[in-house]
Amino acid sequence: MTFSSLAVQLINGLADASAMFLVAAGLSLIFGVTRIVNFAHGSFYMLGVFIAYTLVSLIGASGVGFWSAVLLSACAVALLGALVEITILRRIYRAPELFQLLATFAVVLVLKDAALYLWGPEDLFGPRAPGLAGSVELLGRRLPQYDLVLIVIGPVVLGLLWLLLNRTRWGTLIRAATQDREMAGALGINQSWLFTGVFALGCFLAGLGGALQGPRMPATLALDLETIGNAFVVVVVGGMGSIGGAFLAALLIAEIKALCVAFGQVSIAGVAVSLSKLTLVAEFLVMALILVLRPWGLLGKPQVANRVAGPPEAPLRPANTMQRRLGLAGLVLLLAAPLLAGSFPYLSVLLVEILIAVLFAASLHFIMGPGGMHSFGHAAYFGLGAYAAALVLTGLRLPMEIALIAGPLAGAFGALLFGWFCVRLSGVYLAMLTLAFAQIVWAIVFQWDEFTGGSNGLVGIWPSAWAASPTAFYYLALAFSVAGVLLLRRVLFAPFGYAMRAGRDSSLRAEAIGIDVKRVQWMAFIVAGLFCGMAGALFAFSKGSISPEAISVSRSVDGLVMVMLGGIQTLFGPVAGAAVFTWLQDVVARETDYWRALLGAVILALVLLFPAGIAGFSGKSSGRFSGRWRKNPGEVA
Repeated sequence: MTFSSLAVQLINGLADASAMFLVAAGLSLIFGVTRIVNFAHGSFYMLGVFIAYTLVSLIGASGVGFWSAVLLSACAVALLGALVEITILRRIYRAPELFQLLATFAVVLVLKDAALYLWGPEDLFGPRAPGLAGSVELLGRRLPQYDLVLIVIGPVVLGLLWLLLNRTRWGTLIRAATQDREMAGALGINQSWLFTGVFALGCFLAGLGGALQGPRMPATLALDLETIGNAFVVVVVGGMGSIGGAFLAALLIAEIKALCVAFGQVSIAGVAVSLSKLTLVAEFLVMALILVLRPWGLLGKPQVANRVAGPPEAPLRPANTMQRRLGLAGLVLLLAAPLLAGSFPYLSVLLVEILIAVLFAASLHFIMGPGGMHSFGHAAYFGLGAYAAALVLTGLRLPMEIALIAGPLAGAFGALLFGWFCVRLSGVYLAMLTLAFAQIVWAIVFQWDEFTGGSNGLVGIWPSAWAASPTAFYYLALAFSVAGVLLLRRVLFAPFGYAMRAGRDSSLRAEAIGIDVKRVQWMAFIVAGLFCGMAGALFAFSKGSISPEAISVSRSVDGLVMVMLGGIQTLFGPVAGAAVFTWLQDVVARETDYWRALLGAVILALVLLFPAGIAGFSGKSSGRFSGRWRKNPGEVA
């Protein structure tokens, strides 16, 4: 590696940092003021790329036309963001964070299919920026002119945001709401329109970041989820609500990735290590390190406790006679389901998918509901269980019975390792650390071709002869799923379960009476990882193969959606949510190409109309919860 090549890579890193900052700055503003974990922010970035492509085609690719199209695209995205905030998010500001996440995920689904309808599934390549299609020479290397312009745009936007926040009255209101939203409302600030304005500004920055990337990358439907993960990382590393922190974090992460590319393969103690492969996971390694050492980020501050108390969690109660009878009747129906195989040959396959999803969702609900710990990376334990079972079968040539033991143990071991770090955090910081660990696992699986098969995965994962038929495997999955749900339920009514809920409701009081809250939470992580690994092992045998998709962000988000759809306050919630979500996903996907939009509309309807979830909904609870959450955000209790 020469000095010139290193310098060029670092300069290219500055261009990437500028692009990352534009997206992350908007996300940081939105979270800092509204406390919304906006999962749809990547979708607004994606729309910025698509809208800019269309406007450049209409206006023309001349100098004025191109830059006008960029600004108009950002404005169009800002208007759309304001509409989403007014019609959807304003109704759920007082809902728990996870319900807000569920609503914004539904927006992701709707916007993705809207983009599919308007622009089609093909990648769209925009024209080069006029007058900036060439390159300049630096130290004997060629640098794109457009990248140099992007390097300048980032600091310019940072300076403009600083002036807005520090030299205008509106900026003062934003900073006040960022520091203490409830106190700002008590002083008479109209939070409704402040939130709308901030959300629109954040979407403007996301749209601007996307529009500026048109000459560098194609417009593709995958940009939404690809972008949101990186944006979350930058915001968390820099500090929630800190614009300067977002710029510093974007710069740090981009330059670390540039150094990995520049150094390529190095030798450490005689072992060849490919640093270039770390570019897939470098940002998550940085985030994990920052969260462990400084949870509030480089320039962030510890969050002020929310003064508005949420609705108290009702105590869990054992099932009454009627509920037991309904559960027994449901089990009888499941046992009899294979009898319908002649009329519905696909029924057993669909029910196996539902049963695996139920076990996956139940394990996630175990730590989210009674445990009070939010996880954005639960798919890590699912994937570890699936790959462990697959490797035991294909690599060690051991039977399925041993593989079904190895899978849960692998999931539990992963939770043992990651949970030790995670339980030292709380709220969104804990959730982001779980996401970081899941992405690290995904990167290892994706790139370890010799062991995991890399992006191709592993194939030939078939059940033993006695479980090879669809009916036999269905009963096997039913036995594991029912046993797993009942065991998790039994744990919750044991002393350990009461200790979990005590730590969730009041950690100080729990510590005062002698409960080691962190140890209890750590053990809860291990139990959840065990049953999640069991679901992963069953998944591998049901499909006959396993790929890195099993550990992807979308898998973790699916689990969150299942739990929230069913209702986090009830034990039956994850069962109902997983069944409904899997069934909807299967049925709607076979009926239309735009199944995501329909699924998103259903999720939004459930969030807005039945905030307690499917299983938790009742007339009394719905009236209490929805009435509390739908207060105008300017009205502070």
